[in-house]
Amino acid sequence: MTDSYTPPRQRRTATGWTGWISFGGIMLVLLGLFHAVEGLVAVFDEDYYAVPSSGLVVEVSYDVWGWLHFGIGVAAVVIGCGVLAGKLIAQILGAILAGASAIIHLAFVPAYPVWSLIVITLDIVVIYALIAHGREMRLAD
Repeated sequence: MTDSYTPPRQRRTATGWTGWISFGGIMLVLLGLFHAVEGLVAVFDEDYYAVPSSGLVVEVSYDVWGWLHFGIGVAAVVIGCGVLAGKLIAQILGAILAGASAIIHLAFVPAYPVWSLIVITLDIVVIYALIAHGREMRLAD
């Protein structure tokens, strides 16, 4: 007779860290809105920015930058809503999009330095929230 004792499986429950995921989703939506506004400003008022488009890291017109920001903004709002709904694919895409946003704003620093650095910082916080605490949201389901 073998005495093989297997302990009962402990049910893993979500902790208070799920708030980070909600924060990440809300920040993605806000970052999307920020991108959209920034994109529309670039399209309709080129003189708003600190340098002409030839002074940017990537020399393309502000129309191109504007539509790029606007597209990322719309995607961020949609993905942020998916993160708030608890979708794993939205968490993955949200982290990728926040990384792309940080890189794009790094190239956009000469045009709007303070705002670009604020957005890069928020992107890093969103990436942390989605990657470090992403598993918590799945445990909450």
